[in-house]
Amino acid sequence: MTIKFFKYHALGNDYIVLDPEDLAGELTQEHIRKICHRNYGIGSDGILYGPIETDEADFKLRIFNPDGSEAEKSGNGLRIFSRYLWDSKLVGLDEFSILTAGGKVKAQVCENGRKVTIEMGRVSFNSTKIPVAGPPREVIKEKMKIDGQILEFSAATIGNPHCVILQEELSEALARKLGPKIEIDPRFPNRTNVQFMKVIDRANIRIEIWERGAGYTLASGSSSSGAAAVAKRLGLCDSKINVHMPGGQIEISISDDFSITMIGAVTKVADGIMAEEMFT
Repeated sequence: MTIKFFKYHALGNDYIVLDPEDLAGELTQEHIRKICHRNYGIGSDGILYGPIETDEADFKLRIFNPDGSEAEKSGNGLRIFSRYLWDSKLVGLDEFSILTAGGKVKAQVCENGRKVTIEMGRVSFNSTKIPVAGPPREVIKEKMKIDGQILEFSAATIGNPHCVILQEELSEALARKLGPKIEIDPRFPNRTNVQFMKVIDRANIRIEIWERGAGYTLASGSSSSGAAAVAKRLGLCDSKINVHMPGGQIEISISDDFSITMIGAVTKVADGIMAEEMFT
């Protein structure tokens, strides 16, 4: 099969948008893995499959990781999908809603498509919602042992799971070494996204990210939301937080009930046709 594609990045976190209308057949896990492969495919951190018709929102979106698994929610993915809808003239400057497996969000495109605001929903620290194994509780400042190191972590969900670890020193090497082990730790029955976080001041944090099903990532909207919420919940930051990542910066605003509004950039990379030969 040949597939029309649209590629964007949000602070270096790149996604391919596939419209179901452009696909002749089913999108399989094998197709997803090939398309996302950096050597044998187009290469991306995931696939955004939509828009899909729904009565529950203006648009519905499915999000797939490079390993073929399905993600509940992606902040960067939602911003990219919003930009795609804007480029396709399916939305204008007014607010619209998108339904994901992790809940419904509100989106608005601004700055001629270069920035998108997403109302991401409400963060919960409840172990049964994230989920985290053990008795029902708020997962705040708990301990885990990884590679002989005792790490203090807090966990949260904004429709997908996050494990936030405070660190004085951050590095890509740290995220690549510990991230994959924390992702599959038995205490996280659905696996987890991992953020290593350094608090700079009450309005700024820095994070390194290991994404569930994707690996080391330059930027992440849901990770920014989860980490910022943990920083506020721990009393280390105020309600407006700039999240700094290797790929760039996202602005997060947190309301009193821990509802998150995210503002970040989106850049179009390319559009084209994938050759059928790629899938054989």
